[in-house]
Amino acid sequence: MWIVLGVLLVVAEVFTTTLFLIMFGVGAFAAAGAAALGAPVAVQALVFAVVSALSLVVVRPVIRRHQRSALDSGEQPFGVEAIEGSMALVLERVDAERGLVKIDGEMWSARSYDTTQTYAPGERVRVIKVRGATALVWQDDVSSAGELPEARG
Repeated sequence: MWIVLGVLLVVAEVFTTTLFLIMFGVGAFAAAGAAALGAPVAVQALVFAVVSALSLVVVRPVIRRHQRSALDSGEQPFGVEAIEGSMALVLERVDAERGLVKIDGEMWSARSYDTTQTYAPGERVRVIKVRGATALVWQDDVSSAGELPEARG
């Protein structure tokens, strides 16, 4: 029973990403360990409660602290964080459903951040957010169409 509960809590955490339910999942797995050692149900419940509470109070804050983005902590961003805020060149028409842009020499699927906007090939846009492998882009009024930021000057 505890293992099933633990698995359900861990799977639910995958969908919520709050680092809350997984702490109870850890407690359920600890209770399963107590059950495997032959502990009575009352002791199993106590193990579940204590381990879950300790996980929430001790482990969760540590994980949250390390989870902060590089931009929040003042470190050099990398990966997706480095792409957000950068300029992109529209290669194929970008609208609310689909599109293709070039970001730092790499081609990315893209969608318009504002679902009412469309961008034509050659336009410059700014990457507002990255969702999975899709860049959500917004019109950049500063640079002219097709001009690379490095070419200005």
